[in-house]
Amino acid sequence: MAPSRIDSSPEPQLNGQPTRPTVYLIDEYHPGAVKHCETLFNVIGPQDPEVKNWRQHARYLLVKGSHVTADDIAQAKHLRAIGKQGVGIEKIDAAACKAAGIKIFNTPGINATAVAELVLALTMSVAREIRPITLRQGAGEPVPKATCSGLVLTGKSIGLIGMGNISRRVAEIFRGAFGSQIIAYDPFLPEDAWSDLPHQRATTVEQVLTADVVSIHVPLVKDTTNLISYAQLQRMKSTSILINAARGGIVNEADLARALHEGLIWGAGLDCHVQEPPTKEMYAKLWSSPRVVSTPHIGAATDQTQMETASAAVDYLFEFAKEQE
Repeated sequence: MAPSRIDSSPEPQLNGQPTRPTVYLIDEYHPGAVKHCETLFNVIGPQDPEVKNWRQHARYLLVKGSHVTADDIAQAKHLRAIGKQGVGIEKIDAAACKAAGIKIFNTPGINATAVAELVLALTMSVAREIRPITLRQGAGEPVPKATCSGLVLTGKSIGLIGMGNISRRVAEIFRGAFGSQIIAYDPFLPEDAWSDLPHQRATTVEQVLTADVVSIHVPLVKDTTNLISYAQLQRMKSTSILINAARGGIVNEADLARALHEGLIWGAGLDCHVQEPPTKEMYAKLWSSPRVVSTPHIGAATDQTQMETASAAVDYLFEFAKEQE
């Protein structure tokens, strides 16, 4: 059984009665979500000098990109729950939280449409050679259309590694837009997953690599690190497109650069990199391939999505707090 947390930290009082629960917001949230939060909590935000004392006083914590380490948890004797904007919790020591009985509330699924639309944008940009064309024009070179040659996606297949919320939205978009055949792989879901969405269920990653577009939607863990390396890239078609809008490190970036320069695949769209944000110093070789489109992890970077995911983190945390106070 997880040890109980100490509940002696003072909550704000009004005429001797407790007011709303206090939350320490240690990262910048969407202004609309902050206003929403202020209707539910007493908010100590990132600009408040008191926020630095969250380890000593916080019962409830809201984060976005900050690390919460095992040492932080050891100091946070009053902490009961953490609200995390976004899906990934790799920056929070989940094992330390579990041992201390601290709940973590992230926001899976809410950003699915935004990320899926970026997958579409990256795929289309790579398929129609948008980057090399705009680079040539930006350099002052006239670009006759006879020198441009892209790919048609209608009727082409898409292979999905992972079958979570984002992957499903990608499947729906590609099937609706292009009539794509869907090939999906996820060893952790039951065989009848996506029973309402026509698809071929793959039993290996290698089966997915036969698709015209391969899109990755799994977390970065030990088993998925370098999941796509040179051996896997060799199995793909010379006209295939690789998309990674999941996490940097799932695709071996040096192997991808090699494969692109050897013409093993058509191109790649990357919203995730080992180094974030990516820099020219780190990615000069990869970016020297004109059919690479890189973006700095912007899958959920829309105003609407930021508002929705931040507000969801607030709401999930408040629902828990209501039961505790």
